[in-house]
Amino acid sequence: MSGTVMDWMSRPAIVIDPDASVSYALTLMRRRKIHSLVVDLSAGGRPEYGIVTSTDIRDKIIAAERNTAETTVRDIMSAPVITASPSWTLRECSIKMQAHNIHHLPVIDANGLLVGLISATDLFTAAEERGWGNSG
Repeated sequence: MSGTVMDWMSRPAIVIDPDASVSYALTLMRRRKIHSLVVDLSAGGRPEYGIVTSTDIRDKIIAAERNTAETTVRDIMSAPVITASPSWTLRECSIKMQAHNIHHLPVIDANGLLVGLISATDLFTAAEERGWGNSG
């Protein structure tokens, strides 16, 4: 399948503060109809990111019966996060996701700045719209 991460990623990525409540994260995810939020952990001018996903909500909130208003995103997020390059092929992205058993990758540029987010759903859309072949 041809194309790069840049061609298929969602942008801008929706970002949340690590000290926000999980209830706020849930509202943001539901209203935006998305399954993950990038967590901005940048400090001292150095970009750094985490991620909170619907799987985190399922496993660390619902299954654990935690209060969403009293739990922060920092308490349940994954960090440091595995990221993608906008220049990767979709095949490279798919292999990275498979290797780490993940469905969302923040996309960062050469300076470490967040430029988007690519998800398994984006890969599915690309496969449906462009088909699957040996290129890219």
